[in-house]
Amino acid sequence: MRAFVFPGQGAQAIGMGKALADAYPAAREVFEAVDAALGEKLSALIWDGDAETLTLTRNAQPALMATSLAAWKALESEGVSMAAASFVAGHSLGEYSALAAAGALQIADAARLLRLRGSAMQDAVPVGVGAMAALLGLDFATASEVAAEAAQGEVCQAANDNDPAQVVVSGHRAAVERAVEIAKARGARRALLLPVSAPFHCALMEPAAQVMDEALAEVAIAPPAVPLVANVLAGPVSDPAEIRQLLVAQVTGSVRWRESVAWMAGAGVTEAWEIGAGKALSGMIRRIAPDIATRAVGTPEDVAAAAASLA
Repeated sequence: MRAFVFPGQGAQAIGMGKALADAYPAAREVFEAVDAALGEKLSALIWDGDAETLTLTRNAQPALMATSLAAWKALESEGVSMAAASFVAGHSLGEYSALAAAGALQIADAARLLRLRGSAMQDAVPVGVGAMAALLGLDFATASEVAAEAAQGEVCQAANDNDPAQVVVSGHRAAVERAVEIAKARGARRALLLPVSAPFHCALMEPAAQVMDEALAEVAIAPPAVPLVANVLAGPVSDPAEIRQLLVAQVTGSVRWRESVAWMAGAGVTEAWEIGAGKALSGMIRRIAPDIATRAVGTPEDVAAAAASLA
């Protein structure tokens, strides 16, 4: 049993997807569709821009979705269909990529939603007020205790449960800085602030959740071809109304990636294809469920090899 998984923020790199667009007309059409939807040449930034501008949340989110969908459309042009998978999943913004690949969202709608999501998340908290930190070597329960102890009346939450020994906390900067020191005292292997522009996936993102609630109400969502294993649920969902609710809840809720992968392993998934930029999810999956074989699909060579494996 196979799952197609789609990466989130942090995987972006200048030049991503360019080789796919050069090799596959279907991949190039994705970038053209995203450029048209946004009314700007995001593809030029992705392929030839500067990394600092690409890393801005409002750019990184639609850019990563475009790259994932370019890889997916290249796979489709090689004869791979969604019927080859039992589930899709995505890490944070990757859920929009997963839903677009599974036919639940149109690519243009996903691009516009992610541009809005990125801008709303950036604008929800003034620069410098919030922060995120990675706690390495602590399990989720311990990291949650650390966050609660560090809060002291401010917001500090376990935001990303990435794998058995990597949890990201998010909230007010002072609280997150306290969490780093408490985590070290609790035996964390490393605890470090992350170079992010806003405190994602915590209660401080409530203004962005309200923006997305209004935006998603206006967008058509179809049942995906295969169930989405949702971040907020760590379980499968196919109903468009529930998907809409979960995409709103996801803005302030924890990314339950470890539990999502464990659920897929328990459901019989033995193979996960990471569609798009980077290999971060593959590393997490191997640490969560070593019996799941992983495959990164981000270059023309990857696409050809992946398609050949199904022939």
